[in-house]
Amino acid sequence: MKHRIVVLGAGYAGAFTAGYLARQLHTADVEITVVNAAPDFVERLRLHQLAAGHDLPHRPLTEIFAGTGIELRVARVTGVDVDRRTVTITDDVGTDRLGYDTLLYTLGSTAAEHGVPGVAEHAFHVAARQSALRLRARLDELTEDGQVLVVGGNLTAIETATEIAEARPGLRVGLATSGELGGWLGPKAREHLRRAFDRFGITVHEHTEIARVEQHGAVAVDGTVLAADATVWAAGFAVGPIAAASALAVEPDGRITVDRQMRSISHPEVYVAGDSVFVLGENGLPLPMSCASAGFTGAQAAAAIIGDLTGRKIKATKLSYVGNHVSLGREDGIFQLVDGRARAKSGALRGRPAARVKAAIVATSAWAISRPTFGRPNHRYRLAADRAVSPRVVPA
Repeated sequence: MKHRIVVLGAGYAGAFTAGYLARQLHTADVEITVVNAAPDFVERLRLHQLAAGHDLPHRPLTEIFAGTGIELRVARVTGVDVDRRTVTITDDVGTDRLGYDTLLYTLGSTAAEHGVPGVAEHAFHVAARQSALRLRARLDELTEDGQVLVVGGNLTAIETATEIAEARPGLRVGLATSGELGGWLGPKAREHLRRAFDRFGITVHEHTEIARVEQHGAVAVDGTVLAADATVWAAGFAVGPIAAASALAVEPDGRITVDRQMRSISHPEVYVAGDSVFVLGENGLPLPMSCASAGFTGAQAAAAIIGDLTGRKIKATKLSYVGNHVSLGREDGIFQLVDGRARAKSGALRGRPAARVKAAIVATSAWAISRPTFGRPNHRYRLAADRAVSPRVVPA
């Protein structure tokens, strides 16, 4: 009987970590199953480009995991029973339960509605492929002079607004943010951002909190009506309810609380990575939901799983940022350097060089995901004798 590792989610954290574990651990000792709702790996970092009208490469997970020994289950995760160590999944055929000995939870996040009325009914978002395609279809319907309103002031909001404005110059694009546009950037980067918005003709509504979204736009708290033929909600991310509905220890926002090795503090056989994890970085602040955090936490979770199963020393992955990237269309961007407290430094790479760095990072991330074994797996780690076979829990 092999040690069963089940990975929930095949985004940046899940797909890479699953492939890495398959490469390192011996096939005689483990079996790895990945559960993902879609059959393809989705480059979430580029979904704003997909929404604007650019096609993305097709990356089937069957091809990504070919030769790894990983079993792929294309299904939705509907529940986790951490006491019985089972996962409930649903696909077109029906419902099934998977037993596990080690669970890696990387189900990611979606757009955060923040309880604002009308978001679910009337707004679009780019936190998932189908949502981005839905927005793309709506933009295709708009005629010259159609209005698009992006709500949010974070990286996703800025990238979405500038990408749409560049790809579809006939549309009138606006952005509403509750704070100052790029207020988290340094002075030079903030000035560059404003020039880019002016160049694209994007109307900025600063210090504008949205009270509700309607069919034809949004209404601010002060009653100001912002007309729009398409409202794009990009006001942050939120995790799904599955972890909070289980017996796992979670934070008020639903993220799973872990130790420094990415183990659940309540159920140490459950490891967490990506947007679903709540962990403090080197600066004592919670890691934000981002692709970079997926890389940090995925690497640490993989090291912990291998160490715990083999008895080897667990190497600590540094959980710290050096900067933030934001693309401003295809040929412009900003790389803002930050200090140890994640505050903007005066220095920032701007313009086409920053855009090229961002493009290289996105391409490298996709390359790493699509080649999880980096050649032939070496299967160099055997499980410790007391971990090779775990007690089986029979699903009810």
